[in-house]
Amino acid sequence: MNRMHGTDRMDRVSRIPPNPPTSKVQLVDLQRQHEELATEIDSAIRSVLASNAFILSREVSDFEEEFAEYCGVKHCIGTGCGLDALVLAMRALDVGPGDEVIIPANTFIATALAVTETGATAVLVDHDPDTYNLDPRRLPAAITCRTRAIIPVHLYGQPADMDQIRAIADEHDLLILEDACQAHGAMYKGRCCGSFGEAAAFSFYPGKNLGACGDGGAVVTNDDEVAHRVRKLANYGSVVKYHHEELGRNSRLDSIQAAILRIKLRHLDTWNDLRRWAADVYTEQLADLPVVLPITTESCEHVHHLFVIRCAHRDRLLNFLAQRNIHGGIHYPIPIHRQPAYRDACIVSGPLTWTESFCGELLSLPMHPHLTLAEVEAVVCGIRDFHDQLCSEQIESAVSVSRSGVG
Repeated sequence: MNRMHGTDRMDRVSRIPPNPPTSKVQLVDLQRQHEELATEIDSAIRSVLASNAFILSREVSDFEEEFAEYCGVKHCIGTGCGLDALVLAMRALDVGPGDEVIIPANTFIATALAVTETGATAVLVDHDPDTYNLDPRRLPAAITCRTRAIIPVHLYGQPADMDQIRAIADEHDLLILEDACQAHGAMYKGRCCGSFGEAAAFSFYPGKNLGACGDGGAVVTNDDEVAHRVRKLANYGSVVKYHHEELGRNSRLDSIQAAILRIKLRHLDTWNDLRRWAADVYTEQLADLPVVLPITTESCEHVHHLFVIRCAHRDRLLNFLAQRNIHGGIHYPIPIHRQPAYRDACIVSGPLTWTESFCGELLSLPMHPHLTLAEVEAVVCGIRDFHDQLCSEQIESAVSVSRSGVG
């Protein structure tokens, strides 16, 4: 599957959705996506139902081939979800009890849960304050004689700094497992996320850039043996039916989800372009407000799974927008090391300065490929009105204090 660039991309972005009146701006709007593809999806589901081939079917193998080609790798193995993809990839790489795996502290808990499930220990390091991704400068201090692997997360759809991470991993003979669950189609120096490590994990949770109509995931890799082991472990530890070589599990992408993903994969580049368009509008129109906007580093092609700003009074702003039927989100309100489940189950390597500081300031604005210009501008207007109100309150408070002092 060929990736499109240049004029092809601009032609697609020129087909921005129209601007119908709207009473609600969703954080993610799957209804419009499903309406766009309803005829194709209905036909694909009916075809699977007619075939009675629901597990490990041709639809699954075809999707695996197509997604592997899209990512620029040799192998793709569908799994039941993104968490399973992380776990199965680590097991295939022989990560287990006694090992330490370095992960960013600012990520969804699934990254840590996968490490814990293998019997290894998650070691948390702080993120870069500009990109929110794992900061390679924090890695040397976190590496010990027990360190086995690094899991860089391409957070919010922005690729991590893979050159520096790869160099450090090679210096210390460490494995890299990419958590690409938010980075479908993201590019680092012209290569697709998922093609840099020994393996990578993707999630096809419905709200992802490439989402199923239910749970799903995949492991991608260029390593033949890793691919073979993941496929075996995901199918009860079996290659030949009823012959079980390892202690496996049941984690397989089903045929209906694969059929839906095959359809959506053909639209992914266009949808990612539309996300970038919305991000550009947000960036331009919010530039003069007291919020910190996301950046895209020069070497990266961001796919904006989330558009995350940083602001003071985050919770007040979220509530203010909600009163206008604008739905934002928080990713993630409680860092992993503060979760009760991880109180004594992880290692914190060094101060988590930015993780601690930013978790109360990060706010996800509505972001999906079917946003209209009117909706983006409604969000911007809401943020602008909130800061105008905040400024008025501060002026009134200052005047009140001044008068009180005079009296």
